[in-house]
Amino acid sequence: MSGQPGPDTLVLTQPEVRRLLPMRACMDLLAEAFRSLGRGEGINPLRSAIRLPGERGVLGLMPGMSGSPEALGLKVVTVFPGNHGTPYDAHQGLVVLFDTEFGLPTAILDASEVTSIRTAAASGVATELLAREDSMDLAIIGSGVQARTHLEAMIEARPIQRVRVYSPTEANRNAFADMESARQGIPVEPVDSAEEASRGADIICTVTSSREPVLKGEWISPGTHINAAGSSVKSTRELDTEAVAGSRLYVDRRESTLNEAGDFLFPKGEGAIDDSHIVGELGEILLGELAGRESEGEITLFKSLGLAVEDLVSAHYVLERAREEGVGVSVPLGGLRH
Repeated sequence: MSGQPGPDTLVLTQPEVRRLLPMRACMDLLAEAFRSLGRGEGINPLRSAIRLPGERGVLGLMPGMSGSPEALGLKVVTVFPGNHGTPYDAHQGLVVLFDTEFGLPTAILDASEVTSIRTAAASGVATELLAREDSMDLAIIGSGVQARTHLEAMIEARPIQRVRVYSPTEANRNAFADMESARQGIPVEPVDSAEEASRGADIICTVTSSREPVLKGEWISPGTHINAAGSSVKSTRELDTEAVAGSRLYVDRRESTLNEAGDFLFPKGEGAIDDSHIVGELGEILLGELAGRESEGEITLFKSLGLAVEDLVSAHYVLERAREEGVGVSVPLGGLRH
């Protein structure tokens, strides 16, 4: 007796993912994913990881199942900070989708592009919920892949008119400013320090691989919104204790923050904050269960860790569009019973 062959597995490359996953669409997808999580739908366990000898990098595994749309799968990803300055993104990996009837693999996607877009899209959703409506002045600390996609997301979320960018390597920040000024049609100004970028900004995005704080509380103006998206492990942070303690903190997932977020865990370990400092999750705001910004002068902070369901709903959308357009390479994977 043999089983019936299922549909082939579709393999999609980085350029294909980039074309099929526009930022606005991804922001809308993630907003629904956060609502779904807020309703208690889906499965999103904590990620697991192994560290390579000599702190060269990390191999991480992020399984899950989204509730809306229903998508089952996992992301396996490597993070190699030493890739900065090379032709390669620090994040490499694959997103694998499975159907929920027979468990057959349905798609394999480039994870670096999914990660770069969905991470910025989550910050975009947070910015629409938490930043002042008149926010026009943007600071970006970092000049890599996430800086590019975060700029795109911030332009979707708010009427950005001025951008300042800082990264420690002058050539990198200058190149970013030149490229993105031309691409976005908005002046992007390279500056000589994170402080110069941050002071007076309406929105600050930290998108670095730094192990130590790159943003200090004393630089942040009243009314600022911050997206802290660079650190995703408990041993690193981008914000100092004053910056976190002085902000209303919102997260993608409480459980993840309490276990994985160095930006939260360092100030907690110092006794500056406790678990109650987490105001809530984005999904709770989207469901109307929690208020977002409550005054023009308060400082809001979105601590982004990245969730498997974000990858899965993004990959599901890409797969559906790829099927419609006939994009990708079909591979006959999936075990048959003989």
